[in-house]
Amino acid sequence: MISAPRTSPRPSSIDASPVADAAARRETRGIAILLASLAALGPFSIDTYLPSFHEIGEKLNATPLEVQQTLSVYLFSFALMTLWHGAISDRFGRRNVILVALGLFAVASAGCTLATSIEHLWFWRAMQGMTAGAGIVISRAIVRDLFDGAAAQRLMSQMTMMFALAPAIAPVIGGWLQTLFGWRSVFAFLVVSTAALWLACWKLLPETLPPEKRQSLRPAYLGRTYWAVMTSPPFLFVCAAMSLNFGGFFLYVLSAPVFLMTHLGVPETGFLWLFGPAMCGLMGGSWLSGRLAGKISPSRTILFGYVVMGSAAGFNLVLNLTLPPGLPWSIMPVFVYTTGMSLAMPSLTLFALDPFPAQRGLAASCQTFFQSGFNGLAAALIAPALWGSTLTMAFGMAGLLLAGGIAALLHQRLRLVPG
Repeated sequence: MISAPRTSPRPSSIDASPVADAAARRETRGIAILLASLAALGPFSIDTYLPSFHEIGEKLNATPLEVQQTLSVYLFSFALMTLWHGAISDRFGRRNVILVALGLFAVASAGCTLATSIEHLWFWRAMQGMTAGAGIVISRAIVRDLFDGAAAQRLMSQMTMMFALAPAIAPVIGGWLQTLFGWRSVFAFLVVSTAALWLACWKLLPETLPPEKRQSLRPAYLGRTYWAVMTSPPFLFVCAAMSLNFGGFFLYVLSAPVFLMTHLGVPETGFLWLFGPAMCGLMGGSWLSGRLAGKISPSRTILFGYVVMGSAAGFNLVLNLTLPPGLPWSIMPVFVYTTGMSLAMPSLTLFALDPFPAQRGLAASCQTFFQSGFNGLAAALIAPALWGSTLTMAFGMAGLLLAGGIAALLHQRLRLVPG
């Protein structure tokens, strides 16, 4: 098992010797890889089966909209259950909840593999969604269990860099599995990969929340705590900013089969055209965020992120107003946008959790609930309404970013109010 880094609790406890520093960096990198893998499980289970939408519809006698709802039901159940993953981990510990959730996710993936109707697939996708959120919620809580300030921002940035590999690799793996073995092989692959992750967590994941710091699950206590978190204006504004920023990119993920295969003429195995540049942008922005940690303020880092995202959204509109859809120019704005998004995301995430140091798991749950709920709304309503043309998608990116920028500005103003 990877021990919690000796240097991790707070910067003041760091052993200054070079050997200790090198060992701490190795331990931190190992934890970052494991936490990134946990956080990536939810997105991975979305992106792997996108190339299979057409065959799922054919084999299960489902309309394209019915197949799209396998994504919507996953996202809504994901959002609903993320409200509870953090509170449960605050009570029973991070490691225990992760292991149980991974086991249940593997069972749900097996159910998807064996589904014989679209209704069965809806059910098992809902079960996947209810368990997949534990990884992303609890991984964020673990970061705040271990680190403060610039150290937390650096670890969150490392996680985001590694997390970014999932949306690039997943559709490529899914596309080849679909081409070679059919759609059921995609979910069988999720069973195997989840089992491997469960074993890695069982052997390597440390428990970062000691028994004396665990919180009650009494209804009265939970009610007061949820009310305090979910009625906090700064928390709500930063959650809105994160959800809307991500929505500007996630619109393209949700629309990937139409955007790539219909508008750009890309085959089932060519989803890397979208997810490759997105991965590079996510990794590049996260790397830059980590480099800037401790050198400039988190607020300034967020501002830089919005400048980059705004430039990308404007560029996207200009391209779609002046040129027909095509490669590579239709993809270029996504790369720039994800760079700015991942530059701002680590600092925004920490701003969401910092006001609630004793309930980080619960606060992480609420933050993920808002973002996942918005993702579900985007899957059910926003993406289908906008994917008719690349121009309407470009306007969607710009509109979501504008709303996210307003939310971030309101959050910043509230933070600067004394008291």
